[in-house]
Amino acid sequence: MVRVFDKNMFIMLISIMIGVIIITYFVADIQRRAQVESLESEKQVLRSEKLQIEEMSVNFTNSFLKSSVLLDLAREDRAAGNLPFDLASLKYSTALSILNETSLETYKEEIYIDCDDAINNYSISRLNFIASKAKFEETKGFTTYENYHTLLDSYIKLCESGSKLTFLRQNASTFLKYLAENLTIVDNNVTYETNVSFLLENYSITLGLYAEEAANYEEIYEKEIAEYDIIGFDPINR
Repeated sequence: MVRVFDKNMFIMLISIMIGVIIITYFVADIQRRAQVESLESEKQVLRSEKLQIEEMSVNFTNSFLKSSVLLDLAREDRAAGNLPFDLASLKYSTALSILNETSLETYKEEIYIDCDDAINNYSISRLNFIASKAKFEETKGFTTYENYHTLLDSYIKLCESGSKLTFLRQNASTFLKYLAENLTIVDNNVTYETNVSFLLENYSITLGLYAEEAANYEEIYEKEIAEYDIIGFDPINR
């Protein structure tokens, strides 16, 4: 027997349709909210990553500039040590042919002063080279770019070389000071008051080592850095 489509069935059908619409709306709303939350979460992740990148960039720039300042100071102090050392070396060469005791004593005193001045500047320079190296090593932690790591490694090698150069010149200045102190005139000839064979040998060896390291410093390390500068190294952009 066929059921009559009466009013109650109509109401029930309408109720079912309304229920389906409501459920569909809630499902769609839940999906929409999930999408919004997902997008918001992605935005937060992007904001966080952006802030991290900006922070790394700022830290890199600040650290690189501090490293560079220390390196510049080290170079300046090294140059300040080179002048009195060169003067002392020149005066020492001249003193070897002086036959007047008064003049010889004057030269010896000036050489002593120049050597002490050189030793002081080289000592300060070496400390700054060491500090600069440590700062450049720290700077590497603020960038992920391989090219910048390579460049920073060149700066680190430059600092290591500068530290060696100043250490060698410190020793050379000390040897030169003691050699000058031993100068005297005997039988109208300039000679040494004591046996200085050890000092002369070490002074010569030290100058040779310095010349070798100076070649590395100037011809290798600085060229590596200059090459990167030419292709556009920008410390502001990491």
